Amino acid sequence: MAPFVYSTLIISLGLGTTMTFASTHWYLAWMGIEINTLAIIPLMTQNHNPRAIEATTKYFFAQATASATLLFAAVSNAFLTGEWDILQINHPLTSTLTTLALAMKIGLAPLHSWMPEVMQGLNLLTGLILSTWQKLAPFCLIYQIHPDNPNVFITLGLLSVIVGGWGGFNQVQLRKILAYSSIAHLGWMILILPFSPPLTLLAFFTYLMMTFSLFSSFMLVRTTHINSLSTSWAKIPTLTACVPLILLSLGGLPPLTGFLPKWLILQELTKQDLAPIATLAALSSLFSLYFYLRLSYTMTLTMPPNNPAGTLPWRLNPQHNTLPLALTTTTTIYLLPVTPAILALFTS
Repeated sequence: MAPFVYSTLIISLGLGTTMTFASTHWYLAWMGIEINTLAIIPLMTQNHNPRAIEATTKYFFAQATASATLLFAAVSNAFLTGEWDILQINHPLTSTLTTLALAMKIGLAPLHSWMPEVMQGLNLLTGLILSTWQKLAPFCLIYQIHPDNPNVFITLGLLSVIVGGWGGFNQVQLRKILAYSSIAHLGWMILILPFSPPLTLLAFFTYLMMTFSLFSSFMLVRTTHINSLSTSWAKIPTLTACVPLILLSLGGLPPLTGFLPKWLILQELTKQDLAPIATLAALSSLFSLYFYLRLSYTMTLTMPPNNPAGTLPWRLNPQHNTLPLALTTTTTIYLLPVTPAILALFTS
C-alpha cells in the first residue's frame, strides 16, 4: 500500500473516532462510526488473499447491520421523544436497540460470532487496530447510555465473560485466542457499567495497555500459531520472559496489573448485592485463565523446537521501535501497588 494512501486511512480512523467523541447529536456520532468502518476496510484487504477478503466481507456485513440498527434506534428515539441528543435515550425500546447495536459493533456475546473469524483473517497490526482503536467510538456511546433497567448490561456482560472463556479453550490460532480474550474483557466492562462507570473506564484502559503489549510482542517474534511460540526463545530471549507475565496479567492473576480491575469490579458487584453474579463472573474467568496459562506453558516450559537442522530462527534485530512495547509491558506488570493513586485518578 502506498504511504500516502496508508496515511490517509490512518488519519480517517482518527477523524472518525474524534468526531464520535465530540458529538452530542446521534447523526454525527453515527457518521463518525461509519468513517471508522470505511477507513479500516482497505487496511484489512491490503494483503490480497482469500482469507483477508472473506474476513473483510464478514466485518462489513456485521458492521452494516449494527449501523443500520443504530440509525433506526436513533430515528425512533427522535420520533418518540423529539430528541437527537445522545444523553436523551429514555425510552426502553430505543435504549435496548441502541445497546444491542453497539454491542454488535464491539463484539459482545451473543452478537460476537463475527469477531473471531474476522480476526483470523487479518495480520497482527490490523488485528491490533480492530481490538483497540475500533472499540473506542462505540464504547464512548455505550458509556453515555444510562438505562433504567441494568439487566441488559448484566446479561451481555455475563454472556461475554462465559463465551470469551469457553471459546478460547481449544484454539491454536493466536489471533482467535486474542479475539475471545477481547470478548471476555469487554464483558467485564459492560457488567460493571450500570453501577460504576469510572471502574469501566479503568478496566478499559487497562485492557488497552495489556492488549497492545501482547499484540506488539507477537508482532516482534512474528508468530500467529501456538506451536511457533516454542521457538521464540531463539529470536528474542528477553521477550520470552516477559510475554508469560503479560498473559498472566490478562488472566487477572495477582500481583499483576490485570488483577486490579477484576478485583475492584467484583468488590463493587458485591456492594450492589449482586454476589451470585460476581461469583459466576469470577468462576467464568477461570476458563480464560486456562488458555492464558496454556500459552505461557507452551512458550516457556515445553515443546522444544522441532525444526529441521539449519532452519532454526536465530536472534533477530527488531525492525521497529520497541519503546512503546517496553512502556506498556511495564505498566501491564507493575501497576497493582499504585492502586490507591489510580482509584483517586478515575473516581475524582
